Amino acid sequence: MTSWHLRHLAGFGLVRDAEPGPDRRQPRWEAVARGFRFEVPEDPDDEEGRSAARVLSREMFLRSADLPNRWAAEVEPKLEPAWQRLAGLANTRVVVSADELAAIEDAIERILAPYVTRDEAARPADGRGVRLLRYTLPEGAEEQTGGTP
Repeated sequence: MTSWHLRHLAGFGLVRDAEPGPDRRQPRWEAVARGFRFEVPEDPDDEEGRSAARVLSREMFLRSADLPNRWAAEVEPKLEPAWQRLAGLANTRVVVSADELAAIEDAIERILAPYVTRDEAARPADGRGVRLLRYTLPEGAEEQTGGTP
């Protein structure tokens, strides 16, 4: 049953065959992407799509909610000073239109793309994995004060 699901995901380009393991009878799979981005359907009548996007979004928030706390407790204390200096959090509030926010998101994706998609052989020898968590949380209309960010 799992094989069927993995082949189905491969059909969408989400996974691919990996190098065989010790038991060559067992196929191995690997993720193609190192992250993903999804959009809520624009069509207000696509309630099923919008509902699915809300469920996925909530699940992603829940699975990532404790990640910063675990990192701060378990990983950060052991990092070299150069890595500690680069780690951190930015919490910036801006007032933008929906089109401007879309442009910001697209620009961030363009900046990250070369690092996300480069081959393993092209990675720097002293490189290490870095998780970039990015929450884009538009405020509700009632939260708008008309003042500065």
